[in-house]
Amino acid sequence: MNIKTSDWKKEKHVPVIEVKREGDDLIITVEVGKEIRHPNTFQHHIKWIEVFFVVDGEVFPIGRAEFEGHGEKGFAEPYAVFRFKTEEKGRILALSFCNIHGLWKNEVEI
Repeated sequence: MNIKTSDWKKEKHVPVIEVKREGDDLIITVEVGKEIRHPNTFQHHIKWIEVFFVVDGEVFPIGRAEFEGHGEKGFAEPYAVFRFKTEEKGRILALSFCNIHGLWKNEVEI
Protein backbone atom coordinates (compact mmCIF):
# COMPACT_ATOMS: atom_id res chain seq x y z
CA MET A 1 0.00 0.00 0.00
CA ASN A 2 1.31 3.44 -0.93
CA ILE A 3 1.54 5.84 2.05
CA LYS A 4 1.20 9.48 1.03
CA THR A 5 2.83 12.39 2.87
CA SER A 6 1.61 15.39 0.88
CA ASP A 7 -1.60 16.23 -0.90
CA TRP A 8 -2.05 18.19 -4.09
CA LYS A 9 -5.15 19.78 -2.52
CA LYS A 10 -3.26 21.67 0.20
CA GLU A 11 -2.75 18.87 2.76
CA LYS A 12 -6.36 18.16 3.76
CA HIS A 13 -5.62 14.43 4.20
CA VAL A 14 -2.26 14.66 5.97
CA PRO A 15 -2.64 14.35 9.75
CA VAL A 16 -1.52 17.49 11.60
CA ILE A 17 0.37 16.65 14.80
CA GLU A 18 0.75 18.98 17.78
CA VAL A 19 2.73 17.87 20.84
CA LYS A 20 2.88 19.52 24.26
CA ARG A 21 5.03 18.22 27.09
CA GLU A 22 3.67 18.19 30.65
CA GLY A 23 6.51 16.77 32.77
CA ASP A 24 7.12 13.25 31.44
CA ASP A 25 3.75 13.25 29.66
CA LEU A 26 3.26 14.11 26.02
CA ILE A 27 -0.15 15.46 25.05
CA ILE A 28 -0.47 14.55 21.37
CA THR A 29 -3.25 16.11 19.29
CA VAL A 30 -3.83 14.81 15.76
CA GLU A 31 -6.29 16.38 13.34
CA VAL A 32 -7.04 15.76 9.67
CA GLY A 33 -8.30 18.79 7.80
CA LYS A 34 -6.95 21.44 10.14
CA GLU A 35 -5.97 23.83 7.34
CA ILE A 36 -8.64 22.80 4.83
CA ARG A 37 -11.60 20.84 6.17
CA HIS A 38 -11.98 17.25 5.00
CA PRO A 39 -15.55 16.55 3.72
CA ASN A 40 -16.43 13.76 6.22
CA THR A 41 -19.61 12.59 4.57
CA PHE A 42 -20.91 9.05 4.28
CA GLN A 43 -19.35 8.86 0.81
CA HIS A 44 -15.97 10.45 1.70
CA HIS A 45 -14.49 10.45 5.20
CA ILE A 46 -11.51 9.76 7.43
CA LYS A 47 -11.99 6.29 8.88
CA TRP A 48 -9.24 6.28 11.53
CA ILE A 49 -6.08 7.87 12.96
CA GLU A 50 -3.23 5.86 14.53
CA VAL A 51 -0.31 7.30 16.50
CA PHE A 52 3.10 5.73 17.16
CA PHE A 53 6.30 6.61 19.03
CA VAL A 54 9.45 5.85 17.03
CA VAL A 55 12.78 5.67 18.90
CA ASP A 56 16.06 4.02 17.92
CA GLY A 57 14.41 2.28 14.95
CA GLU A 58 11.65 0.72 17.07
CA VAL A 59 7.98 1.59 16.62
CA PHE A 60 5.69 1.63 19.67
CA PRO A 61 1.92 2.00 19.17
CA ILE A 62 0.34 4.76 21.27
CA GLY A 63 -3.29 4.60 20.19
CA ARG A 64 -5.99 4.52 17.56
CA ALA A 65 -9.15 6.57 17.10
CA GLU A 66 -11.93 5.36 14.77
CA PHE A 67 -14.55 7.65 13.28
CA GLU A 68 -17.77 5.74 12.59
CA GLY A 69 -20.39 8.50 12.62
CA HIS A 70 -20.80 9.57 8.99
CA GLY A 71 -24.23 10.17 7.51
CA GLU A 72 -27.16 12.49 6.95
CA LYS A 73 -27.51 13.42 10.64
CA GLY A 74 -23.89 14.51 11.09
CA PHE A 75 -20.35 13.26 11.02
CA ALA A 76 -17.41 12.48 13.29
CA GLU A 77 -14.59 15.02 13.13
CA PRO A 78 -11.16 13.40 12.54
CA TYR A 79 -9.59 14.80 15.72
CA ALA A 80 -7.99 12.83 18.56
CA VAL A 81 -5.94 13.49 21.68
CA PHE A 82 -3.51 10.96 23.18
CA ARG A 83 -1.46 11.07 26.39
CA PHE A 84 1.86 9.22 26.34
CA LYS A 85 4.48 9.09 29.09
CA THR A 86 8.16 9.06 28.06
CA GLU A 87 11.45 10.77 28.81
CA GLU A 88 12.96 9.54 25.53
CA LYS A 89 13.66 11.62 22.45
CA GLY A 90 12.21 10.28 19.21
CA ARG A 91 9.43 10.90 16.68
CA ILE A 92 5.68 10.90 16.87
CA LEU A 93 4.25 9.31 13.73
CA ALA A 94 0.58 9.61 12.78
CA LEU A 95 -1.30 7.72 10.08
CA SER A 96 -4.78 8.55 8.81
CA PHE A 97 -6.98 6.59 6.43
CA CYS A 98 -9.41 8.18 3.96
CA ASN A 99 -11.98 5.76 2.55
CA ILE A 100 -11.40 7.18 -0.96
CA HIS A 101 -7.79 8.46 -1.02
CA GLY A 102 -6.07 5.85 1.15
CA LEU A 103 -3.30 6.07 3.74
CA TRP A 104 -1.56 9.32 4.80
CA LYS A 105 1.41 9.94 7.12
CA ASN A 106 3.07 12.73 9.06
CA GLU A 107 5.70 12.78 11.80
CA VAL A 108 7.33 15.24 14.20
CA GLU A 109 10.50 15.11 16.28
CA ILE A 110 10.16 15.37 20.05
